[in-house]
Amino acid sequence: MQTSEVIPPLRIVFMGTPDFAVASLAALLDTTHQVVAVVTAPDKPAGRGQLLQQSAVKKYALERQLPVLQPEKLRDPDFLNTLKSFGADLQVVVAFRMLPEAVWNMPPEGTVNLHASLLPQYRGAAPINHAVIQGETESGVTTFLLQHEIDTGNILFAEKVSIGADDTAGILHDKLMAVGARLLVDTVNAIASGRAKPIPQESLRDQPLKHAPKIFKDDCRINWQRPVAEVYNLIRGLSPYPAAFTTLTGKTLKLFKTRKMETTPSCAPGLFETDGKSFLKFACTDGYIDVLELQIEGKKRMSVVEFLRGFRID
Repeated sequence: MQTSEVIPPLRIVFMGTPDFAVASLAALLDTTHQVVAVVTAPDKPAGRGQLLQQSAVKKYALERQLPVLQPEKLRDPDFLNTLKSFGADLQVVVAFRMLPEAVWNMPPEGTVNLHASLLPQYRGAAPINHAVIQGETESGVTTFLLQHEIDTGNILFAEKVSIGADDTAGILHDKLMAVGARLLVDTVNAIASGRAKPIPQESLRDQPLKHAPKIFKDDCRINWQRPVAEVYNLIRGLSPYPAAFTTLTGKTLKLFKTRKMETTPSCAPGLFETDGKSFLKFACTDGYIDVLELQIEGKKRMSVVEFLRGFRID
């Protein structure tokens, strides 16, 4: 007769900021473990009125009546003392910022990070975007123990996720968010029951490393002198945020949803064709990017039909 595993409940401090982290926090709150505090980014001004905005994690934590810490500096003695006072057995990090050793080495069970790639591949700040931009057909999530070098700690668990040929970074984000929340709970349960067996990342490296550095504005500018497949991957890898862009009649044009047309262009790369009513396509070196959803500077996101209805292109 089989008996269910007895999992000792752990006291957990959760650290995260965006929506991606909310799913993991919610999943932990549905277990027998106790989330004793949440650490997130300070409120920041946003929008036209520059009103202070709370992070997605803070909003959710307050809804669940959890203590929230928002340190400006993670080495601040007052913050470290407050953090220590919660007596956490384990800290969990999902989409937060780099932690000093004084923080990640504080709890007896260490600090677990959920990363949105199959480590050691795509270490860095933007693994979801870079996986799509590089045309990968597979990604995943990894849990690992934090150590000094970013995203290099010993791996606990990983799970693969397929990337569809037309998936955007937004679609992959949602896939990984759901799978990651489940994997994180499995990881915490394994640590609590003593089943976790960390594996050095180097033992899993079987090809040259691909990196996922932070994406800047210049990385989002479309180079039409590239093959259509490469441009298409860039557009979907940056959609919906921060969005790949080009210029049209002197204005910035962001592209969110497109289709690649692998037919020989009849115009030079970077030029466009349109009937002024239903289509707008830009030429690459070996095909066209057919625009389906876009946003012109100063306007909202819209379909290409809506755009052409109200924007005259000579």
